[in-house]
Amino acid sequence: MRIPMALAALTLIVSACSPAPVAQVAMNRPAPSMQGATLAPLQGFAPQAAPAAARSNADIARDFLDLEFLMESGRALPVLTRFEGPITVAMTGVVPATAHPDLSRVMARLRAEAGIDIRPATPGSRASITIDFQPRAAMRRLVPSAACFVVPRVSSFAEYRTARSAGLTDWATVTQRDTVGIIMPSDTSPQEVRDCLHEELAQAIGPLNDLYRLPDSVFNDDNFHTVLTGFDMLVLRVHYDPALQSGMTRNEVAARLPAILARLNPAGEGRPSAGNTQMAPRVWIDAVEAAIGPRGSDSTRRKAAERMLSIARAQGWQDNRLAFSYFALGRAQVGSDIPAATRAFTEAQRIWQRMPGGEVRSAHVDMQLAAFALAEGRFPEALALTDRAIPVVRRAENAALLATLLMIRAEAHAALGRDDLAREARLDSLGWARYGFGTDAMVRARQSDIAGLAASGRSG
Repeated sequence: MRIPMALAALTLIVSACSPAPVAQVAMNRPAPSMQGATLAPLQGFAPQAAPAAARSNADIARDFLDLEFLMESGRALPVLTRFEGPITVAMTGVVPATAHPDLSRVMARLRAEAGIDIRPATPGSRASITIDFQPRAAMRRLVPSAACFVVPRVSSFAEYRTARSAGLTDWATVTQRDTVGIIMPSDTSPQEVRDCLHEELAQAIGPLNDLYRLPDSVFNDDNFHTVLTGFDMLVLRVHYDPALQSGMTRNEVAARLPAILARLNPAGEGRPSAGNTQMAPRVWIDAVEAAIGPRGSDSTRRKAAERMLSIARAQGWQDNRLAFSYFALGRAQVGSDIPAATRAFTEAQRIWQRMPGGEVRSAHVDMQLAAFALAEGRFPEALALTDRAIPVVRRAENAALLATLLMIRAEAHAALGRDDLAREARLDSLGWARYGFGTDAMVRARQSDIAGLAASGRSG
């Protein structure tokens, strides 16, 4: 069977993160527009607290130290830094309409779940953190690979231009945080704005590093989690615990962590360790960037994914990094070898299903497998896979993935002659798609891609 080109457009994970500390969030490739009904109003998720971290305190302590005292480049940070006192936040530039409620929601969660005194800045006052929204083109001229980023000692993109050349934006020279700027695109989807708010605000107030080994965190450049998790809130609560303060060294923090974690996370005491918690070698990270980045041919990405898997096996990893290596290999094979891609995705899912926080990653695999089933005319299987994934994705608040799953459901129902169910799923998908993908053109492009898969399945 000829492989539908639309399959290659459905993966919702993009390139590895840019130089630390920045977030990369999915933006999907447009496809030919599809004519259809007027799009539904933009949807949003109801407030909810994240489930508590479900790993051992010994592992969390090691994760905390590596998040706090290393940059994504591997460079060491000499001391812990944080805001000492209330944190105020302001937004400037061309602020998207959805940014206001999404910022309010994440600050409310930080107060309730992490115990952080964070609030909107008083108009006219200098904020602790200023979020400056700028056109993506202007950002890329200065920082080509960044979706959004956070820097010390500035309150605007204009200040960053000057401070950068003067060497004032080096996190290693910071001993206490007073002023931090977050630079974000003003012309992107509501979901990307929200995702950047979560990750960059968390890094502005907390750890600056990302770790690929973490299965349950936004502090991970694989970008499966799009909003702050229970683990993230625990890390931030520890970061601002009264037993710690700015200027403490790694050894000083390490000495106090066991008592802090025992007090804040008693359920993590005595849990078995997950195993290998060593840092990923640079050669593996380089392979990640080549395998899932926007540059290079399909062959280049496949070879890079094969390197990822080879290194992961050689390291003896049995954690998120091994699963992500299989996922990257499956992703690289989607356009050329569906059986091989299916095997790789299934192996990734097997690992993720036994890991805390792995449900969201498994749901991404279910979406891929459902797309394959739709393209091959296995419509009941496509429905079963979306049935399993949708509740997980709703809890994870990933509107783009939720919309995609609902669109697959709509096409599978239509192919089975269930027109009422197809209409219901299609209408449900559209509001989420507007939040997840942004423009009407992007929404209709995703509809067109998935309709093309269903057409292939009907004719196969």
